[in-house]
Parts: sequence; structure tokens; C-alpha cells
Amino acid sequence: MKALRCTAFGPVNTLSVQQIPTPALMPEQVLVEVKAAALNFPDALVVQGKYQNKPSLPFSPGFELSGVITDLGPEVNTWNVGDRVMATVDCGAFAEFCAVDGHRLVALPSNVDFREGAATILTYGTALYALKDRAKIQPGETILILGAAGGVGTAATHIAKLLGARVIAAASTDERTALCLNAGADDVINYTTDDLKTRAKQLTDNRGVDVVVDCVGGAQSEAALRALGWHGRFLVLGFAAGEIPRIPLNLALLNEREILGVFWGETVDRDPARHRENMTLLQHWMASKQITPAISQVVSLAEASTAIEQLATRQATGKIVVNLAS
Repeated sequence: MKALRCTAFGPVNTLSVQQIPTPALMPEQVLVEVKAAALNFPDALVVQGKYQNKPSLPFSPGFELSGVITDLGPEVNTWNVGDRVMATVDCGAFAEFCAVDGHRLVALPSNVDFREGAATILTYGTALYALKDRAKIQPGETILILGAAGGVGTAATHIAKLLGARVIAAASTDERTALCLNAGADDVINYTTDDLKTRAKQLTDNRGVDVVVDCVGGAQSEAALRALGWHGRFLVLGFAAGEIPRIPLNLALLNEREILGVFWGETVDRDPARHRENMTLLQHWMASKQITPAISQVVSLAEASTAIEQLATRQATGKIVVNLAS
């Protein structure tokens, strides 16, 4: 089978498409013929050896896929050959076939295509878990999203609106803020030209926002934390800016703010019942077309390394999908 391969940690442009054997199955796994796989910012980090988990070399990157089951391990009894599925994996999505743990599979609704399925489960799963389970947002609350034009940021906008919240989307250019408005944000802040804290306070009549979703880190994190009102919750999802901020802890004491980590991938394994509950809700929203991922590009497997470089340099908006369907 063809697969994008990383043979040494380093620059993304060293990735290449190679012919490798189809993966062997563990007893609890299924083999999925991959129809589409989605790119995410951690793909750039893992290839460069900067991600919190380092796969053994050589490996195929890719955390998110959709496709059709072609084989079952002997311990799998809840899935069938031919089932349309979407899934997250530790790595290996950028290949024609991928071995997937059975508990990580989610049925792809019949009226949702493979590209949309591949672009949904990680970003929307992360956003749903962050907002519903970690922040416990309530209807009428106001959410400030940093990096709102990216994949997780756009998903967080959609999820927050479905849960009845008001969304203030923050991004670095007018082009990106326009994308945020198109995704359903109620207000936007260009933090290159506006002071983030000041503008967020203005948009909330000086009360402050209830929840911050931080996908970016870097220079804007402290300003966003300062924009939180009484009992505000600050969600830490990632550091796309490449800088882990050092936050003065007195800002948590003031207004009794909470700083909450969001490690969705780990909770999938630690709390499978909650994961299944959230995936059932996502499936309903997908099938009823209440959520549709903002796919900005569709590329071939050979073009995937170039697309990962776009993510690494923060040139991409929305979701990029690798098409593997014949």
C-alpha cells in the first residue's frame, strides 16, 4: 500500500510517499481502507519530534480518518466488514489502509461523505469535550476563541452556538476574522490591530467573557485570561503559536478564574462512556447537517507534506483533507 512516511524527526519536507506492507491487526483492531484523512496542527509537531508523544520510527503521520472496514480482529464483535466509519488514531492515517482500535471507531452517517467525516471527529470531538465537559458552558454565556479561524477554532464556534452560547472569535487578520463571521461568530477581534483584552471587555459591557478557548498560546493568552469575568474558565487546548505562555497565577485568584487543561485524545481512552455519549451527539448533528466542517483544501497523498508545512507556518485556515478514495 502507499503511505506518507517519516523516517527521521525533522523538517516536514523530508516526508515521502512510499510503498509499505498493509498493517497487521491486533486482536482488538479493525483494518480500515482509508478514503479520506484530515490534517491537524499536531501533524506538523509530531513529524518534527516536538509533540508530547513520539512514535517509533519510521511511521506514517495522520491522526484522523474515514473509510470502510475491510477486516476484523478476532476480538471485535461490534463492527462488520463494509461498515462506513470515522476514527482517530495515534498515527497512520495518511495511508491507504490503517489499523484502528475498535473502541476508537465511530459510525459515519449514511448522508455524510468521507471527506466531511475525516474532518470532523478530532476537531469537533475536542471542541465538544472542551466546552460541554470541561467548561460546562451554559446557554447565554459568552465564549472568546483564540485561533478561531483554524480547524478546532471553527469547530468550537459551531459547537458553542449549538449549545446556546455567544461567540467572540479572535484571529490575526481581517481575512481570518471574515471566515469566523462566516462560520457563525457573533463578534470578531483582530488582535493584530485591536487590544484583545480591551475589545473583549467592550463587547461584554466590561463584564468580561465567561470562557476562553485557547488553541494558540503565545502572546495573546495572558490578555485573554485577563478578559475573563467572575468565575471565568480558561481552556488550554494547544500552542499553535509555538510558544507556551508563562501565566502569572494571581490572575487565577482574581475573579476566581479557572485554568483547565483539555487533553481530548487521552480522555477517549480514560473515559470511553463519555466519549461514546459525545460521539452520539456529534453523529446526530452531522446527520441533521447542524455541523459541517469548513474544508478549505483537498489534496492528494503526494501533496500532503506541502499541506502540513502550511499548517506548521500557520498559513492554513479551516481544515485540509487528504483524498485517498480511488
